[in-house]
Amino acid sequence: MGTLVVFGALGLARFGYTAVLPAMQVGLGMDNTQAGALATANLIGYLLLSIIGGALATRLGPRQVISVALVLVGVGMIMTGLAKSFPQAAFWRGVTGVGSGASNVPVMGLLSAWAVTRRRGLVTGIAVAGSSVALILVGPFAPDILAAFGENGWRMCWFVFGGVAILLAGGAWLILRNHPADMGVAALGADGTEPPAPPPAAKVQWGRVYRAPAVWHLGLVYVAFGFSYIIYMTFFVKRLVAEGGYTAAAAGDLFMIMGWFSLLCGVVWGAVSDVIGRKGALVIVYLIQATAFALFALWPTRAGFMVSAILFGITAWSIPAIMAATCGDILGPRLAPAALGFITLFFGIGQAVGPSVAGAMADATHSFVSAFLLAAGVALLGAVASAFLRPASTGHRPAP
Repeated sequence: MGTLVVFGALGLARFGYTAVLPAMQVGLGMDNTQAGALATANLIGYLLLSIIGGALATRLGPRQVISVALVLVGVGMIMTGLAKSFPQAAFWRGVTGVGSGASNVPVMGLLSAWAVTRRRGLVTGIAVAGSSVALILVGPFAPDILAAFGENGWRMCWFVFGGVAILLAGGAWLILRNHPADMGVAALGADGTEPPAPPPAAKVQWGRVYRAPAVWHLGLVYVAFGFSYIIYMTFFVKRLVAEGGYTAAAAGDLFMIMGWFSLLCGVVWGAVSDVIGRKGALVIVYLIQATAFALFALWPTRAGFMVSAILFGITAWSIPAIMAATCGDILGPRLAPAALGFITLFFGIGQAVGPSVAGAMADATHSFVSAFLLAAGVALLGAVASAFLRPASTGHRPAP
């Protein structure tokens, strides 16, 4: 169910925009700067609720917060489909982002409570595959909907996405549980040697989250992923169609291929981080993504685009999975949602800035090359920053 929450909150609500963007851009008469600003509006909403969503989940329980937030995601997408102008679309994309932040962050924190440290990367890695499932489904089906409904095709896409999200909200309420103890079971991988979880009534030590240097460093590392990957994902189909000679259907097929390659990336890299440590895994992933972004800019052929999509796919959602696991390592399962929400604030800032900057650069240069090179450079900085993470942030011992 956690995987399906991610599928709705991110896969449809955020990455669905990538497939719908070219048609929506025509329908609302937007230039690239406005297209980037529309993505930014969604990500500002996500940013506003990322830290609050984690804190609410810690206080009220992730299950309750996730279920309500997914309803908001669905309503926001349906209303986006009804938008008649850029300002209306921007408002409802912002509302959708609010729901995404208040559902995705708590579900990742919730999963940290369901596994001990040595299995946490694997568990969160499974959940982030929800975004991959969305790429696999949206890639081929969105072009079909766009073709079938003509100029209103992009609106129908949003209606379908929103309806699915509302159905998933009901599933989350019925299936999710806040802690293994709620079902009378132990956490995944528990062998009886783990310290007991604090009782629900125990006072939450918020200062441990906001005063921990390891958490702040982790947040700064997370900025690089937010800024770089969102440029790639937002304008992926747009570059293929506008500059790569792809049809909408062919671009959707490559989007789907990227989704298939990304399907197990969170599981693989989460497990890798369990073995070699969070720091080493983050450095490797950032270097691979920097290469993918650079190739997308500098090798504008079918082969180049394919290699880039595969490289990004094999690492796509691994960084959020590793970050969620690391928050649990540093502060334990009770504070993991709040910690993840706090570092997602940094991630969200990167996301909010990236599309607007990239769109403006594309309009100024009449090409997306410089935007994707910028994404590659920022990902490289993420690798450097990851290399300086202290051992306390890599999952091998708890932070003081």
